[in-house]
Amino acid sequence: MCGICGFTGEIVNKTKTIENMTDLIIHRGPDSAGFFVDKDIAMGFRRLSIIDLAGGEQPIYNETNTLVLTFNGEIYNYKELREELINKNHKFYTQTDSEVLIHGFEEWGEELLYRLPGMFAFAIWNREDKSLFIARDPFGIKPLHWSQVGDNFIYASEIKSILAFPTFEKKLNYKTLDNYLSFQYAVPPETFFEGVLCLMPGDCLWYKKG
Repeated sequence: MCGICGFTGEIVNKTKTIENMTDLIIHRGPDSAGFFVDKDIAMGFRRLSIIDLAGGEQPIYNETNTLVLTFNGEIYNYKELREELINKNHKFYTQTDSEVLIHGFEEWGEELLYRLPGMFAFAIWNREDKSLFIARDPFGIKPLHWSQVGDNFIYASEIKSILAFPTFEKKLNYKTLDNYLSFQYAVPPETFFEGVLCLMPGDCLWYKKG
């Protein structure tokens, strides 16, 4: 189990904010933390080391450093995908299943999702066109939530990271009350917090230019 979080746009104390958001999910990845921060986005990662213990730190980049990945999960056919991508002249620097995602996205774009048996939630930032792509596995094994606060798009493995965003206002989502009284849980994509949604199993989301 690992954890990811991030947000787009500029805010005061940007680096401190992403560090705080990431610290809140340390239980998902106690082994290490990783960050990518520039003027357009902040991305955080907590790692539980399973594959390539020494070389699997995140974020992970493509060969030209134009794509940035954070990933939670396991890709079952990553060795086969790795060989296919090497044959297409992609260069790998780790032995992780994470790295096949960044090169696979570079090669196939959104169609990569149809090649991924496994459990996953990941985010890929394109530094050239300033687009963010997030995706979740078809069975929804790995969680992923998102929200829009003003000009900032926020995503996280757990809602508590989104709540730590400085301008997020905690409000009860009254839409969930009928479902809660009937089923004892908030029916996705709604959550108990107004403005926070689950990315549904098997879904992906693009965020571009606001």
